[in-house]
Amino acid sequence: MVAAPEDGNDPEALPYELEQEDDDQGKIENPWHSRPIDVHRWSDHSELVAVVGNIWDTHFGELDQPGKSGPKPKQSFQNQLRVLILDLYVAWLEDPNLSIGVALSENAWDTGSRYNALHISKKIIPLVHGLDEAGLIDLAKGSYGGKKAMGNRTTRIRAAERLRAMFRGANVTRDDVQQVESQECVILKAGEGDAAKVVEYEDTPETNDMRQELLAYNALLVRTFIDIPTLEDPWVTRQDRWGREVSVQIDPHHQFVRRIFSRGDWGCNGRFYGPWWQQVNKELRKQIFINDTPTVEVDFKGLHVMILSAEKGVVIEGDPYELPAGLVPGAPAALQRNLIKRLVLTALNARNNLAAFSSFREGFPAGHMAKGMTNEELEALLGAFTAKHPHLSDRLCADQGIRLMNIDGKIAAVVQNYMTLKGIPVLSVHDSFIVDYTHVKLLRRAMQFASKLVVGRELPVDANGLGLDEVNFPPDAQQHFKWWRQLPREQGYLARVKNWEKRKGREVVPY
Repeated sequence: MVAAPEDGNDPEALPYELEQEDDDQGKIENPWHSRPIDVHRWSDHSELVAVVGNIWDTHFGELDQPGKSGPKPKQSFQNQLRVLILDLYVAWLEDPNLSIGVALSENAWDTGSRYNALHISKKIIPLVHGLDEAGLIDLAKGSYGGKKAMGNRTTRIRAAERLRAMFRGANVTRDDVQQVESQECVILKAGEGDAAKVVEYEDTPETNDMRQELLAYNALLVRTFIDIPTLEDPWVTRQDRWGREVSVQIDPHHQFVRRIFSRGDWGCNGRFYGPWWQQVNKELRKQIFINDTPTVEVDFKGLHVMILSAEKGVVIEGDPYELPAGLVPGAPAALQRNLIKRLVLTALNARNNLAAFSSFREGFPAGHMAKGMTNEELEALLGAFTAKHPHLSDRLCADQGIRLMNIDGKIAAVVQNYMTLKGIPVLSVHDSFIVDYTHVKLLRRAMQFASKLVVGRELPVDANGLGLDEVNFPPDAQQHFKWWRQLPREQGYLARVKNWEKRKGREVVPY
């Protein structure tokens, strides 16, 4: 079975680190600095085709000699080599030290898999070995220490200097490599955590509807210029859950959205994953422009707590995480609230108290006061929360998170579909949505409609600013509001606008 390409914000994906280029050429120093192979790369650019053709003629031509026995592959060996070379090229462009994880077990490749649109077969294995023997790739063999062992990983490969020189000699850019449109966007996984794998499924009217809706949404995103004008270069770094630095690419090649279900169950998860805006912090999200227009982010307040309360027929007034001061000694009110919120959300995802407390502490960096909180202290905090909201006592530490994610995924689907039908792109961040500031009022209505449709009541929403369609200013004041919402546009951003316009053959027109 072929693994679906993953992104840093996929709940089961391993993020990769951003490092300086290795001094020891030819050796992969850190095989964990990697991502899975993307089997949906394609390009018909003449110079990239020529690079692949040269490699094929020099090292692999005998694979297509007549007289070979066995069934004819669905995809020619040379085209499979093209997919492999293209992914090595993209990885090299984004980070010269980034490796690609590729399975070298024949059982790992299923040409009929819905997650393998280009029908890559086990014949990719001799291609990998051939590239290694030719000195065109660096390779770190896979390792297996037993079921669920931390050291288990697939073989890692990356472009070696000989192949990099070929890339440098070709007059091509990242924009010359695309994703095939037929790649699957509705994904079902089985297993837990990092061990989860994609599984095949039979289509139903429901999965077909989800796919068509998501294809329409992705098509709208393709027609939309989404960027951060304050960035000179189209990438940022952030820390992952292990405290390592990861690179987030800010470009149209990292905004494909897929819907992922978990545990082999259509009732588990079902959120939307993949685009770069889910991988940057709130401060950077405030700076996102859609079609060169400022944006506003609107979020559901305490979404999972509000969903559970709606199921119990209880209405929560005010902030559910505001508890009496002094529950966390020495913590200011704002910090105490954040700790309570983090603990409650962790408990909603945990199967028992001990797992919740351990996971809570792991989520903080070394030296943070939360790292040293004892089980007894955390138990007391949860007790204070359930004393205020007794109807939630049987929902904490009861593995509710995966079910709640399914519900908020349904809400997000309604919002996205509604706005897509109106031709207005919104950017989903699970419990919040980003929209250009001329359509904030419409987005609020869509979110309230969606929550009532899915949960049975309108859930409260909040925003990080006012929309232009929400202010009732005189013309002069409205113009000042527009000026106030503008941000400096770096030269790199302006160049990206022009490049996008040239590629798409259409102008980026602010709303």
